[in-house]
Formats: sequence, structure tokens, C-alpha cells
Amino acid sequence: MPSARRRWVGWGHLATLFAAVAATACSAATAFGQTQLPGITVTTPSPVAPSAPSAPALAPAATPQAPPPAPDLAGTGLDISPDQSFVSTTVVTPGQLLSQPSSTLGDSLALRPGIAATTFAPGASRPVIRGLSGFRVRIQENGLATGDVSALSDDHAVPIDPLAAGQVEVVRGPATLRYGSQAIGGVVNAVNNRIPTAIPSNGILVETRGGFSTVDDGRNGAAIVEAGSGNFAVHADTFARSAGDYGIPGGTQANTSLESSGYALGGSYVFRDGFVGVAYTSFDSTYYIPGIEAAADKNHIALNQSKFASRGEWRVNDYGIEAIRFWFGATDYKHNEIDLLPVFSVGSTFLQTTYEARMETQHLPVKTSLGVLRGAVGLQWSDRDLQAAGADGVLISPTNTLSLAAFAFEELQLTKKLRFQVAGRIESDGVTGTASTFPPTFLPPPDDPTETPARRQFIPKSISAGFLYDLPHGITARLTAQHVERAPDATELFYKGPHDSTATFEIGNPNLTIEGANTFEIGLKRAKGDLRFDLSVYRTNFSNFIYKRFTGAKCDDDFASCGTGTELDQIVYSQQDATFTGAEALAEYDVQRIWRGVWGVEGQYDFVHAVLADGTYVPKMPPHRLGGGIYYRDVNWLARINLLHAFRQDEFATFDTPTPGYNMLNAELSYTTKLQRQAGLVPEVTVGIRGENLLNDDVRNSVSYKKDEVLQPGVNVRMFGSIKLN
Repeated sequence: MPSARRRWVGWGHLATLFAAVAATACSAATAFGQTQLPGITVTTPSPVAPSAPSAPALAPAATPQAPPPAPDLAGTGLDISPDQSFVSTTVVTPGQLLSQPSSTLGDSLALRPGIAATTFAPGASRPVIRGLSGFRVRIQENGLATGDVSALSDDHAVPIDPLAAGQVEVVRGPATLRYGSQAIGGVVNAVNNRIPTAIPSNGILVETRGGFSTVDDGRNGAAIVEAGSGNFAVHADTFARSAGDYGIPGGTQANTSLESSGYALGGSYVFRDGFVGVAYTSFDSTYYIPGIEAAADKNHIALNQSKFASRGEWRVNDYGIEAIRFWFGATDYKHNEIDLLPVFSVGSTFLQTTYEARMETQHLPVKTSLGVLRGAVGLQWSDRDLQAAGADGVLISPTNTLSLAAFAFEELQLTKKLRFQVAGRIESDGVTGTASTFPPTFLPPPDDPTETPARRQFIPKSISAGFLYDLPHGITARLTAQHVERAPDATELFYKGPHDSTATFEIGNPNLTIEGANTFEIGLKRAKGDLRFDLSVYRTNFSNFIYKRFTGAKCDDDFASCGTGTELDQIVYSQQDATFTGAEALAEYDVQRIWRGVWGVEGQYDFVHAVLADGTYVPKMPPHRLGGGIYYRDVNWLARINLLHAFRQDEFATFDTPTPGYNMLNAELSYTTKLQRQAGLVPEVTVGIRGENLLNDDVRNSVSYKKDEVLQPGVNVRMFGSIKLN
């Protein structure tokens, strides 16, 4: 189990900030209440939806026949921004994150259409978007990459806690070119105010969040304080989370406990035409890995990350420039993979340092003969050093990846109803490391591969285009096409050796080439009115698709044992063409006004079908899923019950197994109210209860590498609450 010291340090951070919150709130209005500078509005064509507004009040009907106003979309689960019609966007609000017991971003997003999760461990679960994961899904915080190694392997955690994430936005499609070719599958962006962009409206903001869950005796909490006066704003937050082994139908899933904690400090100088700020973030986590062998060895991962970030915006509004923006981040990451039994040993240590910078210049709208043109151009640079070694040997010798890219995106208003968007990106990726040459059979002899220094240079080029047309009844149709290229990652090129937590022996391929993807998507969206929906159908044709191919051989701790070993599955990074076809649907209908609000029904469906050129299936694909439910929403109350059915997954790769279907029944009831103003601040209180897997069904995730030996949590009840003062 996690050490008592780590538990005390994590909850000590939280207790300290809670005390600061109480002391600060008493004098907040007097010290800061009279100063407020205008906020910053980011007007650039952005791949992420703007933060959801506060829930509007549902005014009483003027007459019994008066139609009810539309409920808050964020509260009922359909989060569609009218300004993001070119892309399929999923938004998870802070309130929704509060109600969910998940400790990872992957699990927090996993029930949304088109999104699954790796669910490798309660502390390590990464989003899977349209069947794509790993190096094809970029996870970032406030526009900057997280700088972790979660893309390398499913057992590696994303160092962002959902309670500290604020709002989470998931973007698929052409808009991802803004962030890089590594975002070929999508972007997951955690949005918070660690670098303040404006002075708080009353000079002070205080918020606490937390909850308890029954399935794992889990508890978590977070606290946020923001204050500002004159031209300066500051931010501080902290969180802590702990959980024991979670329950499953008929018992307990061994070795699934976790402890995590972290904090952030930030500040900004806010002026009339913009802001510039910095922030420091620390994240610590110790989480255990489920599975038969992992539980016997008490296998777990101890992670630490420190991150420095800076961000700014200057609204020029002259010389043809509307705004200039920049982002900079520096990250130091480390984790140890540890066995406690039969003796304490560190199987491997992963070390990574990452630097990233991006700058964008948005030009003023230009009137052309075809219409008004809006857009921006930018540059992006990153430098990453990675290595992994330990008792299991050198898994990846020191590598360096240096990237420099230029990108542009423009939107042309052709007619009142028709818009056209185009984006392009060219990137230079240099990867240096140590290449290993294995025999063609990937079996000895020789007992050791030949190693030589290597440098690979790639120039991936990407372009996307789309049309948007406003149909009657508030419906918007979109048609997009994109060609995206991705350079192989250093891990895919140079990795070699045993990986204890995943029970695999992985072999990189230094001869991998650029991966290309051509995607066509048609979508329909209606974001307002009693009936709201977002529908997408897409097809992606990959050339030189990079994937982990199971060879069927077993290895132990070195290559000499491959073919005769018994512990680890051999995996080889390979390439061939592939085709992904899929669809996503999310709909919500307000049926009738009742009591003080409205009740309605909702439904969702998604699937992805992925086949390699040789006729076999792409490994680890999510199943078809169909769900629906009913809800009630008013200005204070939210009640929902939803059933999601995952069908049996029979489309599995060679050496894999089928995955049975399951039913996930969830329900939620919450109450939010604003109290009387105190010391110049208005308290907003939320309390609620949420039940998950209420049928206590056996849930096995076809995406997980441990699905045949690990069940997902059984029936769980979470009690949650928050207090916000501003």
C-alpha cells in the first residue's frame, strides 16, 4: 500500500490550502472587491470549445401554455459549442468531473461517444479516440503538452487529476493540426486558470471540491484560491486523492490502490490589451498495477513531475494584426516501476525532460472578393530527452527528439450560410538514439541485438479543408477532409527489452517510415432548441500504420530467452496499411416542462471498425456501444439515469481473445444553490450522489491489455460536493 508519509504529505497540502481559503475569504471583499480589469477573449479559430457559461435560470412560464426554455446543455450531458461546427468536440465541465469518481482523464471521458479508455490501472488510464491512442492522441494542459510518457505504454499515468483539470475538451478532426502531427487521432485539452487571464470579478475566488466513493473506500479533494488587485492576479490550487483496492462482482480486484497529490502556483500581469503569466505545477502519484503476476509481485509505479509554464496574449488590433499569443513549457518527469515481492526492486526508471514553445499571430479580418477571411499563422518548437533503464536492463538508450513546425489556419465566409476552412502544417522531426538490429524471426540466435548510433529525420506534411453550411431549423452540416502525416516516435524506433508492468517484451523498428492518414468526415449538428444532436460519420485510410504486433512468442528478461520464455508477450513495432470506419451520435430531446424545469430523453451510439491490409483486425479496438436515458433539469436540480450497452467485441487481433459485452447503468442526483452574499462574496454550493455500474455487471474492456485477468469496478456510489465563493 502507499506509504503513510505520502498520504500525510498529500492531504497536508490540501489541509493547508483549506485553512488559507477560510482565512482569505473573511477579508476578501475589503481587500480586492473594487478592482476588476476586462477579461481576455480568445478570438482565434480554436480547436477547443469555449468554457461553458453558467447555468441560466429557468424562468417561470408566463402562461400554462408557454414553452419551456432550453435547459443547460452542460448539465444534461450534451456539450456542443455552436462555434465549433467544423470539428467534433466533446466538453466535460467541472461539474461533471466533480460527480465522477474517476482518478484519470481517460476514465472520466470513457462513456462519451467516440471515446474509450485504456483502463490499465485506476491510476493509469489514457483516452482512446475513435480507436486511436498512444502517440496519435495528444494530451495537453492549457495548450501545452503534458510532458509525460503515458503515450509510450498503457501503464504510464497522465499527470493531470480530473479535480484539478477544470474543464476538459476533446477535439477530433482538422483543428488538431494546430498542435502537431502527433495529434492525428485527437487532442485532449485540460483547461484551468493556473495562469490567470483576468482579475477575478470580485477580486477573489475561492473553491473547494471533493467526494467519497464506496467501491474503493476512495476520497479526494481539491482547493483553489484566486485573487487580484491592480494589474496582478495570482492563483493557487492543490489536490489529494487516495483509494484502496476496488471491489468487483464477488470480490476485490487485488493491487489496485493509489495515492496522488499535487499543487500549482501561478500569477499574471493583466493589462488593457492582454496578459502575460507564469505557473509552476507539481504532481506525485503512487499507483498499483492489477493482474495475476503484478499482484503477486506488488508491482506499482511511483511518479513525480515538475512543470513550469508561461503564457501570454497581446491584442494589437493594428498593423493588420488582431492578436499575438505565446505558450512555453518546461517539464521534468520521472517514474520508477517497482516490485515489493519477493524483495524490493526497481525494474525500470523512465526519465524525460521536455521543452515546448508555440507562438501564433492572428490577422485582422480581411475583406476579399469571395468574403471575409479570418485566420492565424504560427510556429511550434519542442525538444524532448527520454531514457529508460533499470534492473531489467536498458529499455531505451538516451534519445532526443527535436521538432520545429509552421502552421496556418484560415476561415472564409463565402456566403451568409456557407463557410470554408483550410489548415496546413509542415514539420521537421529529428530523432537520435541507439538502433537495435534483431534477426528477421525476432528469435535468437544471436542472443543480443547489434546496436549502433542512429539519427532519423522526418518531414511530415499535413493539410485539411472543410465546408460548413447552415441548414433550416438551426441545423449545421459539415464536410471535412484531411491528409495528416506522423513521424515515428523515438520509442517506436528504438525501444527494446522487457516491460514489467505490461508483461511484454517490446522491440522497436529503426526503419519505420512516416505514417499517413486520409480522413473524410460528414457531420450534422443542432446545438439549440428542444432537440439537440451531433452526428458524425468518418473513414480514415492509413498508409504505413504503426502498431504493436504480437508475435506469439514468449520471453523472459532478455532477448536470449525469447521463444523459450514463459513470462512476457513479445511485441514488435510494425507497419502496414489500415482502414478505420466509424460513426458517433449523441442526441437529447426536452420532452416537456415539469415542476420547475424540464424532463427529457437522451441517446448515444458509436462504433469503429479497423482492419489492417492483411485482413486482420487492428489490436485493441472498442466495441459497438448503444445507450440512452432520461433526465430532469432545473436551475437547482439535476437528475439522470442512463444505461449504456457495450456489445461483444469479436473483432480482435491475432493472439488476442474476444471480449464479452456488458451493461453499464449509471444514475445521478445533484443540487446546486447560491446563498446570500457574505463579505461581498456569493457562496455557490453543490451536493450530490452518483451511482455507477448499478447492475454490478462484469465489465471487461476490450481496449485493455489486461482485460482477461482484470475486471473493472463493480457497483459504486460516490457522494460529492463543492463550495465556490466569488
